[in-house]
Amino acid sequence: MARILIIDDEPGITSFLESGFNAAGHTTMSVHDGREGAALARDDSFDLVVLDLGLPGLDGLSVLRLIRSRGDRLPVIILSARGELDSTLAGFEGGANDYMVKPFRFEELLARVRVRLASTTQQTAPTTLNVGDCELDLLGRTLRVAGVATDLSAREFALAEAFFRHPNQVLSREQLLDRVWGYDFDPGSNVVEVYVGYLRKKMGGNRIETVRGMGYRMTAGR
Repeated sequence: MARILIIDDEPGITSFLESGFNAAGHTTMSVHDGREGAALARDDSFDLVVLDLGLPGLDGLSVLRLIRSRGDRLPVIILSARGELDSTLAGFEGGANDYMVKPFRFEELLARVRVRLASTTQQTAPTTLNVGDCELDLLGRTLRVAGVATDLSAREFALAEAFFRHPNQVLSREQLLDRVWGYDFDPGSNVVEVYVGYLRKKMGGNRIETVRGMGYRMTAGR
């Protein structure tokens, strides 16, 4: 899988990103200073950079300019609390491949990372995921159960994708909160249980199992 460099001065964010990317099979390295990040960001060292704008030592736009001034074609996704149009335009004009605003949903960031990696390697990413007789269409954002299509809401789709990408693997409630609702969502909420219930109604109750004390697991069903 990919080698991802995370340049962000917030330890909570870098820890969250590392956990998510590692769970998806990628390797990560995090630095909290712009100068160190610019020195490390090389085509032959990493496959992609996730870059914050508000950095000590050297701000994110300066880091980006240094990367591009070397001629590096390394994909860079800016992840910043700055959502103003001027900041977004400055990021793209500086050579960023994508721009996301904090707070964010990890599954969306991961999807954008996959797009950038696929375009870099010229590989075609799969457009469907299958577990048993269930198929998740990543482009049409629909679910098919035994050939019958069912529409999903945005949250239902994100939750379904998390399960489809980790079949037969137990996903904890905390992992699902991180992946689907974002790192800043209230951990005391029962939103995971509610949306698992929605998916069970659409997929059939025996396909998402409750593993007592651990979380949920998607299987091929019976």
